[in-house]
Amino acid sequence: MALLEPVRQRLTAFSRTVFAETNRTGPGVFSGEYFNNISPGNEIISSLPLQMSLYFNVFFFPFWWVSEVIGLQLKYPVLQDFYKFIIITIVILMTLIEIIRLYLGYMGNLQEKVPELAGFWLLSLLLQLPLILFLLLNEGIEILPLERAVHIVFTLFLTFEVAVAFMTLKRMVNHLATRFHMRQFDDVEDLRPVQGNRETNVLWGTGIKT
Repeated sequence: MALLEPVRQRLTAFSRTVFAETNRTGPGVFSGEYFNNISPGNEIISSLPLQMSLYFNVFFFPFWWVSEVIGLQLKYPVLQDFYKFIIITIVILMTLIEIIRLYLGYMGNLQEKVPELAGFWLLSLLLQLPLILFLLLNEGIEILPLERAVHIVFTLFLTFEVAVAFMTLKRMVNHLATRFHMRQFDDVEDLRPVQGNRETNVLWGTGIKT
């Protein structure tokens, strides 16, 4: 499963705007063709702390989901009708978002893909974190001790991943920009001997004719 091309282009543009150092980037650095054709290189720029957090997050999320379902069953009779609807909707949304989020996090970090990692960062910051904070801080939903405990752990996971992913994205984008400019420089250096040989051949041809 890969990102749709329009989504990839929007995430690429977002990464260029937010994470790149303006004095080191140009429009060609973040073109889709560049991302598809660039070789991985020898330097590893993926984040080990982020990968460890994602690994433990994968095992924690089913436990969080089971705890939330059990808590919802226990307190369902005392909840107001609109809170029942809100909690069920949030649990369904968070389940779907978390599957996509963890997949993008793994793909973006391990394979050093900026659009995927940017999508992971946005889903974590704009969707999952506000939703879990609602479940953690809204006393109207009759929060049980088990729920509060797992919500706190989930919030810590998300906060850590948002911070580390932000730093990883900045490092990754600037690293790609540096490699792009170095490759341009190498291409120019490769052209110089060819141009020199052509000038020499022209001079030799002129000398023979005269």
